[in-house]
Amino acid sequence: MKVIHRDEIKTPLETASGEIIFELIGKAAGDGSNHSLAWIVIPPGKSSAPHYHKVSQETYYILAGEGQMQVDEASFVLKPGQACFIEPQEVHQISNRKNEDLIFLAICVPSWVPEDSFEVAP
Repeated sequence: MKVIHRDEIKTPLETASGEIIFELIGKAAGDGSNHSLAWIVIPPGKSSAPHYHKVSQETYYILAGEGQMQVDEASFVLKPGQACFIEPQEVHQISNRKNEDLIFLAICVPSWVPEDSFEVAP
């Protein structure tokens, strides 16, 4: 069993594109889980890099703010209380075009590992 609070993570992963990732559960968090759960903050004007996963399925669940999503050719907005399921191989990017932080949960099955993230040119 593992119980953790986001504030216990003192050094979140900060990506070059602007994401702040608090890996709560999963292999990257060091617990060997078969899934992962991350609390992600994207400040105003920032985004994830366009990327895909060869193996992992991913779901985003929006907690606060608004996320401009791009999944392959589809473009849409995600608001609090909405979720987006992303299949392996689907190129996806989430951007924050508002003036408040975008905060969401990302769930991956199997557990996210850096070796399964592949950036693509925008």
